[in-house]
Amino acid sequence: PFVFVDPGAFNAMFFGVGVMKVKSLFRKLRKLALRYGGVVVFFDEADSLGNRGNISSGGPQRFDGKSQSAIFGDACHGGNYLSESAVSILAREKFVVGGAGGGGGGGGMGTLQSLLTELSGLKKPRGFFNRIVRRTLGLRPKNPPKYRILVVMATNMPEALDEALLRPGRIDRMYRVGYPSKAGRIRTYEGYLAKVSHSLTEAEIDKLATITPYATGATIKDTINEALITAIRNGRTSITWPDVIKAKQLKELGPSEDVEYIERERHAVAVHEACHAVMAHRVRQHMAIDLATIEKGSDYLGMVASIPPDDQFTRWRTEYESDILVSLASLAGERLFFDGDNSSGVSGDLESATTIASLMEGQWGMGSTISSHATARRFEMGSPGGGQGGKSKGDTQANMRMALADRIEQNLGLLIVKAEEILKKNRNEVLALAHALEIHKTLSGEDVAAVIDGTVGSIVDGRPYKEKALLAQIERYHKAAVSAHFEHRTPDVEIPHI
Repeated sequence: PFVFVDPGAFNAMFFGVGVMKVKSLFRKLRKLALRYGGVVVFFDEADSLGNRGNISSGGPQRFDGKSQSAIFGDACHGGNYLSESAVSILAREKFVVGGAGGGGGGGGMGTLQSLLTELSGLKKPRGFFNRIVRRTLGLRPKNPPKYRILVVMATNMPEALDEALLRPGRIDRMYRVGYPSKAGRIRTYEGYLAKVSHSLTEAEIDKLATITPYATGATIKDTINEALITAIRNGRTSITWPDVIKAKQLKELGPSEDVEYIERERHAVAVHEACHAVMAHRVRQHMAIDLATIEKGSDYLGMVASIPPDDQFTRWRTEYESDILVSLASLAGERLFFDGDNSSGVSGDLESATTIASLMEGQWGMGSTISSHATARRFEMGSPGGGQGGKSKGDTQANMRMALADRIEQNLGLLIVKAEEILKKNRNEVLALAHALEIHKTLSGEDVAAVIDGTVGSIVDGRPYKEKALLAQIERYHKAAVSAHFEHRTPDVEIPHI
């Protein structure tokens, strides 16, 4: 038999009721084990049992990858310009994981302690005759039988579990269920698509698995269902490739707010996102652009989402530097294209760039020093060089003894200069992509590359953007939009149409 225990099974208003529930549960499990030869009990959301070592009123905090606005604010969706590993790093730096509070509802720690006792396997002799009568007759009570009880627990917050719960003898094996590989995603997509009518080819399914690198089985099922809803709304019963892409965007970004920017602000947002996209296209090889949009969402004004083309498990200094360049492209681009002015929308980009640069310099050995800043802080040794040395003229080790904050600022300063140089060389590409975003609002990664390289994309033909006449019209419109920006009026030049 299989016994399921839901997370709220031990919640109780009165003290001690949770302990009684635990004892009652294992009493029933022992009876089932004797009757059927064994029993499996599954505890869902095991972190709700609590942790004796960390008691806090708020409980453990958890980062949800979809709510990246908690990290980057609502000005700019900076998290989407970074890889999944970089976003995870930023999340750990932003939030402090605390311990679970209480546990077992009003029963306090008693529920968890009772569960630990039951899992330890030490059982008293059972039965009135066995315990009382045999002792009265001077006989030794019989040992309790071997109960074959398999305890299985599941949680998505392993850091909140009590250490005593995980020791051998209670929970003997721990399995971490990660994201499926590309081959696994392909099989999952094929399985769910086999249940509906569709026109997707094997190549499109392979591409779909590539552009959804962190999709789980539930995510894939939800995407296919949403694609079917989209097809039905359009009067069809068969899913097509555009239906799947639209469903993917809806699940990842949420529905757009369907609001219209004023024209000068629309152009500013388009230039901001175009700078991110052009920089990513030029310098970042480990990530591919998935989409670029200037449609306003619930927590972003626009965004450029990227995906890893391969399942990669290690990251290198050059990759992190390219991530920082993509983040700094917004600030460098706004200053370049708006005569030194910039918006508050770069705040999220600066936060992500600074965090990655800090970890590169202080922990990952990707800077001018070797020692770990985290270890130095743990042992209260102070950061390497703390700014005390390197004051004499001609000291070759001055940069290595600079304070950590100074080194981070220096590195970011060098990278933003590099970002500005790259954007200057790609001025036409930035303005061309900004124009395409203003016309189409949302572009796929193929269309972004088509506009930048002057090729034919899935929707947009990028070849006209290499014509000097069109580029001159786009440049003139941009200058009019910049003048309107400073004078707070509508641009006196209409946006060019192809």
